[in-house]
Amino acid sequence: MTNTRTKILAIAEGAVMVAMAWVVDFLCSLIPYDAILPFGGSISLGMVPIIYYSYRRGWKWGLGAGLVFAGIQMLMSLSVPPANTIGALILCILLDYVLAYAVIGLSDLFAKFFGHRLVLGYAMGAAIVCLIRMVFSILSGAILWGSSAPEGMNVWVYTLVYNMSYMIPNAILSAVALSLLTPLIDPHTLRPMKRKGA
Repeated sequence: MTNTRTKILAIAEGAVMVAMAWVVDFLCSLIPYDAILPFGGSISLGMVPIIYYSYRRGWKWGLGAGLVFAGIQMLMSLSVPPANTIGALILCILLDYVLAYAVIGLSDLFAKFFGHRLVLGYAMGAAIVCLIRMVFSILSGAILWGSSAPEGMNVWVYTLVYNMSYMIPNAILSAVALSLLTPLIDPHTLRPMKRKGA
């Protein structure tokens, strides 16, 4: 397959995965979380297609898909922070969207530390990017959305607990989903993963 055809196929696969990520995230958002997460956030498997694509095509392509997904999420759900300044809006875009979703595409980079093309590596790569995304959400919560914290409560403690309440489950669910999916459909071959000794 020529280099041009490979790139076209990679772009097409990326577009499909971003679309799948949005659909899955949208379906998960139909679950009413407002009672327990009044200031945003949800438990979703929407990151899984982007993570899988990163394993399929590598972290550079994954990063691109993550940025496209960030743009879609921003267009669909951008909220202006209470500070209501240009600086606060730019920081909100960076922390809540650009960095938070772009990091998802780096899954393949982190998976290599735990055994590239192994189920453990795939699971850990997924969990790590979710936890890094949580760090960006915590920073955003403390810097931009601190006024949402209950009176008298430390802003950092509040945003830490609030964001952990949905991002830790997201990390676990994504890791479990990838550990179940990748043996069935290996990202590199699109066939069942070969067992050692087989």
